[in-house]
Amino acid sequence: MTTVPRTIRWAVSISILSAALAMFSSAQDSHYSPRGQQIPPPECFNLRGAWEGGYIPCNPGSHQHWLNDITHWRMERRIRVGYDPARYQMPELQWAQSSFMQPQMMVHDRYFYEPVAGKYTVDRYLDDLDKRYGGIDAVLIWATYPNMGIDDRNQLDMVRSMPGGVEGVRQAVADFHRRGVRVLFPMMMWDQGTREPDKPWPDAIAQLMKDVGADGVNGDTQDGVPLAFSLAAEKIGHPLAFEPEGGPHDEGISWNVMTWGQYTFQFVPTVDRYRWLEPRHMVNIQGRWNRDKTDDLQFAFFNGEGWESWENVWGIWNGVTPRDGEATRRVASIERSIAPFLVSQDWEPFYPMHHYGVFASRWPLGDRTAWTIVNRNEYDVDGRQMSVPHKDGMRYFDLYHGVELKPQTEDSADVLSFATEGHAYGAILAQPGEPDPGLRAFMAKMKQLTAQPLAGYSHEWKPLPQHLVEIPPTAPASSAPDGMVSIPGGDYLFKVEGIEIEGDDDIAVDVQYPWEDSARRFHEHRMQIKPFYIDKYPVTNAAFKKFLDASHYHPTDDLNFLKDWKNGAYPDGAANKPVTWVSLEDARAYAKWAGKRLPHEWEWQFAAQGTDNRIFPWGECDWLASANSGGPFARPWQKDPADAPAPVPDKGRVMAASSDVDAHPHGASPFGVVDMVGNVWQWTDEYVDDHTRAAILRGGSHYQPQGSIWYFPQAYRNSQHGKLLLMGPSYDRSGALGFRCVKDAP
Repeated sequence: MTTVPRTIRWAVSISILSAALAMFSSAQDSHYSPRGQQIPPPECFNLRGAWEGGYIPCNPGSHQHWLNDITHWRMERRIRVGYDPARYQMPELQWAQSSFMQPQMMVHDRYFYEPVAGKYTVDRYLDDLDKRYGGIDAVLIWATYPNMGIDDRNQLDMVRSMPGGVEGVRQAVADFHRRGVRVLFPMMMWDQGTREPDKPWPDAIAQLMKDVGADGVNGDTQDGVPLAFSLAAEKIGHPLAFEPEGGPHDEGISWNVMTWGQYTFQFVPTVDRYRWLEPRHMVNIQGRWNRDKTDDLQFAFFNGEGWESWENVWGIWNGVTPRDGEATRRVASIERSIAPFLVSQDWEPFYPMHHYGVFASRWPLGDRTAWTIVNRNEYDVDGRQMSVPHKDGMRYFDLYHGVELKPQTEDSADVLSFATEGHAYGAILAQPGEPDPGLRAFMAKMKQLTAQPLAGYSHEWKPLPQHLVEIPPTAPASSAPDGMVSIPGGDYLFKVEGIEIEGDDDIAVDVQYPWEDSARRFHEHRMQIKPFYIDKYPVTNAAFKKFLDASHYHPTDDLNFLKDWKNGAYPDGAANKPVTWVSLEDARAYAKWAGKRLPHEWEWQFAAQGTDNRIFPWGECDWLASANSGGPFARPWQKDPADAPAPVPDKGRVMAASSDVDAHPHGASPFGVVDMVGNVWQWTDEYVDDHTRAAILRGGSHYQPQGSIWYFPQAYRNSQHGKLLLMGPSYDRSGALGFRCVKDAP
């Protein structure tokens, strides 16, 4: 007999043991375990061609096998993570269980705040949503990204900078509450490069939310908000509903009572992992760049959950189409009416239906049952749709169409026939006895609401047109005024790129110049520049003080106005530094007093670039790259930073003071204009659409908060600009943003 070497016998034993353990492990795990946030549907829904064995329809056995499998997974997961349902039972947080429609609302939305009148217009904002898609249940008020990081204000400071400060925000929140809308604010734990708060983040966030009367917090970019944040809010007697952007680890559903749903869509719906673990957990599906919202709404309706009805995406308008708006109205109306059903612990996804492509969830509640139904097919499906075990006295109501159904009883089952429009919805209610007045009124509403098919509404997506805010010309000057440089004008190829973190090259990103038919990120246009004069340096603190003394100017909205000044005086040694903490309105007021105006962006760029297409005002050399180079790209300012064309960037958490405007003469443009890049951003043009105002900023600044890609990006090159979303003067002012003026020539 041949002896097997010990090493081979050991390897074989290990292989057998591993295989046995794998089999044991497989027996303990679900065949349909979640893939991320989505639990896959029964395999029998997968269509297969004849060459793959053909399609085998689902049957009661396959459905029950799938349901048993995911039910076992749920039971085991709850045990493994030590699930505690206590927060779902807290009265202060139960609103979240029916918070189906929740937009992320940029504070810059013109329907939310009116800067001329200086007041929040919550009713106007909500009335618009009621009209277009039936209203909302909660709102996520977004005051931070993408503006955050232009200076050292942290995420809490950005909320405090909103018009009226904390008290103004509290009143706006109260206005939402008056209309029955709950309010969330975001938290960004990536914000570790700006000013550090004066207490731990959980305590600081909880206190501000209590101060403004908020109901919840969205955890931006977080895969679960840690328990410490819930505990901090509860410690001060103001429990908050926490809603992470990404799905929490399963144990996190004990304290994160809401979540965003960031799904991969397919034809057959999937079951949401967190809704299945706890049906009282609210998920709002988020697909902000999707122009067709059918997938979002159908997956939400199938899961009895909500939708993040987000249209103003960082100032880029991705509005719902009329069809999607009407679908949202119908979905939300039904979900609100049957909300108590949609938290049923006996939820049964994929209740058997007669037609392929029509999918339903069953939601039992006592002796009544509701079904939410989606038709994923492109075509209408009519006739026999579903069968329900017969019970004497049971009546059936088509909630979507607002009519009672007359079942046909076959083999102890009630067969229900009704219509479902292609890519649309259905809802059935089964109950014994007469409908109460509330149900009758709701059905009458739905009958009227669904009289016109969704196909009768336009599904065409259109971008919002923008327009440039006019800058009135000045009285012409025959020669260069004191402190100004003559720019001769001429033929100019204006080429510029918007530096924005998101949006790619989609239509509606960045701005729409007067010669363009839509907003886009990349721009090129040959134009004739008229002669003009431009300030050699940005307006200084000393110059702005003369304006104040002569004009007695004081803005109505004075929060953050000249924030770095004390008692009407700029800091010692700051006379020759650029004035900052001035809004676009403040800068325009100064320019008008001085007989000047703010520059158009292309005038600013021409003054910086000249006619030789140089990268920076001083030439081709990137002073940031060369400052760290010891090779052939070395420049004189490596030995003496005072010779650099622009300041060395400031990367601390607390923003340092800017440089004097004449500290870097080597940075002059070909026309002799100084301090155009790298010290403070400079106001130029303003663009407006129906929902957003934005200003074009030029030149970049010395402040570069570190630690995250999400801070307001710099735009140092002559061919780059920044886009600052505008809300109101208090919010728009920044410690890294100043201006210079121009005057027209004959």
